Amino acid sequence: MGVKALQRFGTLVFSEMTELAREYEAVNLGQGFPDFDGPEAIHRAAFEAMRAGHNQYARSMGVPEMVRAVSQHQKRFYDLDVDPMTEVCVFCGASEALATLMAALLEPGDEVLTFEPHYSTYGPGAVMAGATLKTVTLEFPDFGVDLEAVERAIGPRTRMLLLNTPHNPTGKVFTRDELNGLAQLCRRHDLWVVSDEVYEHIVFEGHSHVPIATLDGMWERTVTVSTFGKTFAMTGWKLGWATGPRSLIEAAQMVHQNDSFCVATPLQHGAAAGLDALAGEYLDGIRSAYEARRAHLLESLRAVGLEVPDPGGAYFLLADFSKVFEGDSLEYARHLVEKAGVVGIPPQSFYTENPQAGDRLLRFAFCKTLDTLTEARRRLWAAYGVG
Repeated sequence: MGVKALQRFGTLVFSEMTELAREYEAVNLGQGFPDFDGPEAIHRAAFEAMRAGHNQYARSMGVPEMVRAVSQHQKRFYDLDVDPMTEVCVFCGASEALATLMAALLEPGDEVLTFEPHYSTYGPGAVMAGATLKTVTLEFPDFGVDLEAVERAIGPRTRMLLLNTPHNPTGKVFTRDELNGLAQLCRRHDLWVVSDEVYEHIVFEGHSHVPIATLDGMWERTVTVSTFGKTFAMTGWKLGWATGPRSLIEAAQMVHQNDSFCVATPLQHGAAAGLDALAGEYLDGIRSAYEARRAHLLESLRAVGLEVPDPGGAYFLLADFSKVFEGDSLEYARHLVEKAGVVGIPPQSFYTENPQAGDRLLRFAFCKTLDTLTEARRRLWAAYGVG
């Protein structure tokens, strides 16, 4: 396959927008990393692990403390019984987990079905596995699932549904009815499911996160992927995990042990401490903080004429700028940096088959402090003469 197979994905637009942000000293609401830090207690747990001598290679599938914490998390939140030593594998972030699972479960020529817009590494991950990514488009503004379109997209070489809920970049939280419909199709067509649930704990009022693995007949064909960094605002730790049936986790482990082999040992001890402490008060704090940030950004964007549906989860939203600008998403992103000093991300790299669906949209992230979001509002409203 080689690098030529990846060249069609080009350089991600994030690089250009980051450079423009520096050039114009703009407020960067494009990239999805928090500009605030996670709990100090978790930092201390990692430091203490270092001082206690946990500084050598870890067990490849994850240190016992970490896989136990993941297993208990799945039981506590979703009533899933997961064997910590055989049904959990720890990875260098969810991105490695997703790419590893595609490499482990797919054969050259297979097809992976997902929804677009989608996270930008899904396509390269499929290509590196020798597979092809096929998509069904979630249409602005409600991003509802068309189950008939999903069934039409399933062909004789389709082997996997790659699901993401809560969804990046739309903020959609798939409903139980939608998931039941997808589960029925997966059972009928004998598809693996890899479920990317990294935003599982960032879900807003009126919405509920339902892991597809909890639905009837789905555990045995589903691998669920999540991550430490999104929940605890420590994306730089690059620590994720997968849970699922032993046979599927063993297949992923065969790739993982010959790739990164293991994840940083002291960080696993810190993450385990964080998962053990993940409870009502902390979770309520996460949700209320992101609810406030979401409301702040929605008001800021709507006031300047952008159409923005309420995201049900995650910390992104897609905004339609048709009423304020005539060009496409990349042109508007550049224009917004120059006009207002605010960065959003054109979603072109989030589409595989239907990029025109994102031509009039821009993605914004609200995983920022209220001070950052307030400065973005000040610049936007000044540029558009609001207030």
